[in-house]
Amino acid sequence: MSKGRLEAFSDGVIAIIITIMVLELRPPEEPTFAALVPLLPVFLSYVLSFVFIGIYWNNHHHMLQAAERVNGRILWANIHLLFWLSIIPFVTAWVGGTGFATVPVATYGIVLTLDAIAYIILSRELIAAHGPTSRLAMAIGRDTKGKVSITLAIAAVPLAFVNPWIACGLYVIIALIWFIPDTRIEKTLDR
Repeated sequence: MSKGRLEAFSDGVIAIIITIMVLELRPPEEPTFAALVPLLPVFLSYVLSFVFIGIYWNNHHHMLQAAERVNGRILWANIHLLFWLSIIPFVTAWVGGTGFATVPVATYGIVLTLDAIAYIILSRELIAAHGPTSRLAMAIGRDTKGKVSITLAIAAVPLAFVNPWIACGLYVIIALIWFIPDTRIEKTLDR
């Protein structure tokens, strides 16, 4: 089965996710800079989520670039990932709309954890389809960044109940870990 339709569908869904998030940004009614201040939590949650969506899109693109084919299990694993990514606009609006309250911030961490698990499932299905000695398997390797990221997301959930800003700090650290593009796949493909 060709991977082209999977890539095109995924790109479309991710574009819609970003569009939904930006539609939550409502301009203030007053034409002053002071009117922007109360919107800062909404904007900050949008920026963080936009970065996460960008990270997933970038890594999804690279991972599929290394794939030669897809099968039914990969299609379902991809749909599973897109489902959890599609929840990000909801939790983003909740976090921003409540000014980073405890339960929304903890829920954000749960969704980030489920996004990461879905991505791991997709990568494992792709490796299973291409074999343990494939270029894709070599490129992903031990996935230390992935393991550190999911550990931080899991830790952030209970920490949100201690202090939501600690959890948010962990989310920012996760984003920073991935903000520099992961070059494992590019390096492997260039060999």
